[in-house]
Amino acid sequence: MLSHAEENYLKAIYNIGLHTGKSVNTNLIAEKLSTKPSSVSDMIKRLSDKKLIDYKKYQGAILTSYGKKVAVNTVRSHRLWEVFLVDCLNYRWDEVHELAEQLEHIKSDSLVDKLDAFLKFPTHDPHGDPIPDKKGNVNHHKNVMLSSININESCIVVGVKDSSSAFLKLLDRNSIALGSTIKVISKEPFDNSIHVKMKGNKQSFTISQQVSNNLFVKKI
Repeated sequence: MLSHAEENYLKAIYNIGLHTGKSVNTNLIAEKLSTKPSSVSDMIKRLSDKKLIDYKKYQGAILTSYGKKVAVNTVRSHRLWEVFLVDCLNYRWDEVHELAEQLEHIKSDSLVDKLDAFLKFPTHDPHGDPIPDKKGNVNHHKNVMLSSININESCIVVGVKDSSSAFLKLLDRNSIALGSTIKVISKEPFDNSIHVKMKGNKQSFTISQQVSNNLFVKKI
């Protein structure tokens, strides 16, 4: 039986590794979990002793097959609970992350499987993140960000890289949601902000580089 903290560390290493494609160093883990590098070092030793990660000094940590299985199961549980909270209990997409952080640690594979079936086997959570299936298979986003879309090209929003409440509320204020169609009108060389127009809206507006770097899109 693993602790909640151990599962959170494994999930963090898994999620960071998707973007780096290699071993994950302690500073990245500390940043992801908002904790001290010294605390990360202690947990790394514990996870290594339990054969959940392979760790090499100055290189970082990589999940073992067992560690990856735990991480993927935790991610699957978390994202299914987010779907349930939004679709069945009418929570907003900016409200569900913290609740799902608690629910993901319920130790019942049968509960998660029944939840998956009840929700009719969703493939993505409310933030557009792919949900691993029962066997751990998952189709990750191709890293196409809004910031990479050229002028006069259009795209559809398919996910968010930043699922913080503050960011999601910002998107809501600009009526940006999953499925929104956005056309890039122009780009500002000075700060890399972009001028966009939403489908069905005559008004155009400007969004920052930070926002455009946190929106996964699919070109039309």
